[in-house]
Amino acid sequence: MSFWSFPRYVRKAEKKARAEKKLNQLKKKQDVRPVLIEGSAIARTWWGKAWNKNLERYADYGNRIGRGRSYVRCGAVLDLQINAGEIKALVHGSRAKPYSINIKIKKLNRNTWQQVASECAGMLESLEELLAGKFPKGLVDVFMQRDAGLFPSPKEIDFDCSCPDWASMCKHVAAALYGIGARLDEDPSLFFTLRGVDTGDLISRTVSSKAESLLKKASRKSSRIIEDSDLSAVFGIDLAGDVSSSQPAGGSAKEIPAADGVRKAGPRKTAKGGAKKKSGSAQSVKSPRKSVAKRDVVKRKAKGAVKAATKKQIRGGKKKR
Repeated sequence: MSFWSFPRYVRKAEKKARAEKKLNQLKKKQDVRPVLIEGSAIARTWWGKAWNKNLERYADYGNRIGRGRSYVRCGAVLDLQINAGEIKALVHGSRAKPYSINIKIKKLNRNTWQQVASECAGMLESLEELLAGKFPKGLVDVFMQRDAGLFPSPKEIDFDCSCPDWASMCKHVAAALYGIGARLDEDPSLFFTLRGVDTGDLISRTVSSKAESLLKKASRKSSRIIEDSDLSAVFGIDLAGDVSSSQPAGGSAKEIPAADGVRKAGPRKTAKGGAKKKSGSAQSVKSPRKSVAKRDVVKRKAKGAVKAATKKQIRGGKKKR
């Protein structure tokens, strides 16, 4: 090959086969976590897509990061480890030995984090919904705000690759950056680990905001609640007194104002005509079901007696004849 000739074109299937072979060799030597893409989409979840979109919208990366798409789709990212503020990756290239990539991302600014957390107050239901990307659309603008949201800007990202490429962002680094978006599909919580923030702050702000709202509502008395004094005025009765004091023990019952034809309240009479005794023991009360059953038995016995008497009269008439 001459100095001005171009390298041989390698098909996607061949690149994928080479990467898979290299991955199998690497697995025998060390524990690796490759980035495997199924289908054409590099990322499927909200956090993965948002990560890639954030990288592509900056002019510093927009013209160069696309070089890594084919690499990550072919399985060239053999290993990707995400820790707080740092990403380490191994990417298969034209050489036999994979290239080592080291990417450092600055921790999210404290003031920015507090501003984001305060705007999330009362808008997040749970941590599960946050990681699943199920939150109000208003928070999308908060999270994706340039230079003031959760996602890093180019000035917050530093990277290095062991390849001989002179470009500031080579295709191996670009493939590793796209691989982060794919890895967030598997575990969105890694995003907050990478940026060095605690998701509990967002949820605790929501919980405290809801609790404060509930306390405010509880302190306000509803207009639909009627005071005891209002009920007394409406129905003409005294609700403040004790129930047992409404009728003194051993005394005669008070008269209850009523319309004509309605009897006055008085002491209950027993079956023998005497006043009902007031004692501590509960008096037995006949069950309505038992009374009905007893009445039915009496009726059946009466009918049986009538039938028997009728048969006896018929038999006596026949004998006289």
